[in-house]
Amino acid sequence: MKNLISKTITLILLLVFFSSCKKDFLNRSPYTSLSPAQALGSEADLQVALRGTYAGLRNSDLFGRTVPVAGDQYADNAYISVKNSGRYIQFNTYAITVADGNVGGFWTAAYNTILRANNIINSPLTGTANITQYKAEAYAIRALCYFYLVRYYAKPYTDAPASLGVPIILAGDVTQQAPRNTVAEVYTQIISDLDKAYANNTIFNGSSQFSKYAAKALEAKVYLYKGDNTSAKTAALDVINNSGFTTITNSNWANYWGTGGSRLDKLETLFEVSSDGINNNGFDALTNIYNQAGYGDLLCADDLYALYASTDIRKTAGFTTGIRGGVAATFVQKYKNPNGSANPDNTKIIRMSDVYLIAAEASLPADEQSAISYVNMIATTRDASFAGYTSTGAQLLNDIVTERRKELAFEGDRFGDMNRLKLDITRAANFPKTALSLPYSDTRRLFPIPQAELDPNKNMKQNPGY
Repeated sequence: MKNLISKTITLILLLVFFSSCKKDFLNRSPYTSLSPAQALGSEADLQVALRGTYAGLRNSDLFGRTVPVAGDQYADNAYISVKNSGRYIQFNTYAITVADGNVGGFWTAAYNTILRANNIINSPLTGTANITQYKAEAYAIRALCYFYLVRYYAKPYTDAPASLGVPIILAGDVTQQAPRNTVAEVYTQIISDLDKAYANNTIFNGSSQFSKYAAKALEAKVYLYKGDNTSAKTAALDVINNSGFTTITNSNWANYWGTGGSRLDKLETLFEVSSDGINNNGFDALTNIYNQAGYGDLLCADDLYALYASTDIRKTAGFTTGIRGGVAATFVQKYKNPNGSANPDNTKIIRMSDVYLIAAEASLPADEQSAISYVNMIATTRDASFAGYTSTGAQLLNDIVTERRKELAFEGDRFGDMNRLKLDITRAANFPKTALSLPYSDTRRLFPIPQAELDPNKNMKQNPGY
């Protein structure tokens, strides 16, 4: 009996204990989980978060490799060798599906990076120059991601600003089922973010972080893609006249491309996605898809190579020729520093040479003399024997676009330029016979919204043709 009473008292005490604490127990967050507000409680926390946001840009399906590869291969600059590792075949053959791993990886990596930027931007912390700087850089990163998303998954602003763009997510909630905003709304958000980045950025930390004028240079490019030449030229001239950045010349072209790592000297590179000896994509970096010491799968198309004069530094120092897979090939020499070296190659996002070419195109149609001056600033520097362009009208625009193709080759710009200008893609015979052309009207000019995004989001709409 005594034993029974003892057991009964013990049971009652246990019930009282659990009933009093079970509510608190159930309401506890997992010990490995912190909300953004808890995790970003100090200036130092914001700095760590910003580093993580920059690291997100390095994802191999974002600027680490897939995005710059798509920009050249999905257009007409680079093709897959017959001897290859099996990567990016779908860009070569125009056979992308809704389940494509690289296309889906691009979408996911971009939105993951946007969410990281959102957490910094939405932090209640204020009051110091560093906090203001960190948020300014986060605005620029978010704008960069949205700019590339809307370029690939939506029609150009110059064609259909009211058409479906991509979802604008400005908070950290990953569960929301956001619909697609219009192209115009996405561009408005991008420009708003870049305006904030420009206004609040006061510290230059080198080419691997967004500076005031890197944000302005990106904004110039955004305005060009929007077809707002007046605003594009204003922004480009701000960078040219006030940033302190200079362009590379013939004498330092080979050294510029032959030396990896980030820069502090304001030579050419306004912003690039960085890698170093520790933080890199290993063998899955952009370098190795071009470098013959890596996979070496991507080669220069014959028609692009033919555009360069024999005296052009971009030809003499930028290519070698040889045999690959038993076929004559032109090898790209822009990427010489693989991951594993002390200073691997970074992914160039915006350069001063690009800014001059933006100023050239944006000067049209009203100011052809300025357009000629800006385009020749690049063209005659790269080829000292070239007297310069003297064309007018439609031919001058074609010359500027050709110079963009030559200068920015293998940096991921070509497809975006052809889309915004609504140019049909006509490829050289290096490409598969079944994929030698892609008219602007073809639905494959847009990437599909990934199936993995459509399945859980009832508000998401697919692009035509998929």
